[in-house]
Amino acid sequence: MALLITHKCINCDMCEPECPNQAISMGNEIYEIDSDRCTECVGHYDKPTCQSVCPIDNTIIINPQHTESNEQLWDKFVVLHHAV
Repeated sequence: MALLITHKCINCDMCEPECPNQAISMGNEIYEIDSDRCTECVGHYDKPTCQSVCPIDNTIIINPQHTESNEQLWDKFVVLHHAV
């Protein structure tokens, strides 16, 4: 599943530089996550690093519109990073 940054975002700039997939960028008002690039840090970390560094609880959540299995997240990681 891709993650989603909610309206609770305070634009603190903590998440964007920590994303290993470059999936986070500034939107019109708050940071946004590109679901095509988000692997929930599969292939990099044990848990999503953006959630770990976000200072506001429950600001970065699972995006219900982009559900993916762990296998799909791994496949996306391989494509993004040309891993074999």
